[in-house]
Amino acid sequence: MTLNNAKKGCKYSITDITADEKIMKRLEALGFIRGTSITVLNKKKYGAVIIKVRGTRMALGKAITQGIAVTEASYEG
Repeated sequence: MTLNNAKKGCKYSITDITADEKIMKRLEALGFIRGTSITVLNKKKYGAVIIKVRGTRMALGKAITQGIAVTEASYEG
């Protein structure tokens, strides 16, 4: 599943990122690497997704979220 298909309020783990090299480097600098946990805080009408990653809220456009593969986070306990 890609991040643009993720449900609001759910937690996910990044499994892969496919994007232009410049975008990939910027996302890595912001903490978007395989295994990173993210929470979808809100989804906007035109495809933007507001997420929380490593304690920081940010918005990503539809073109970027389509290239971020995620799986639903599973928790033990």
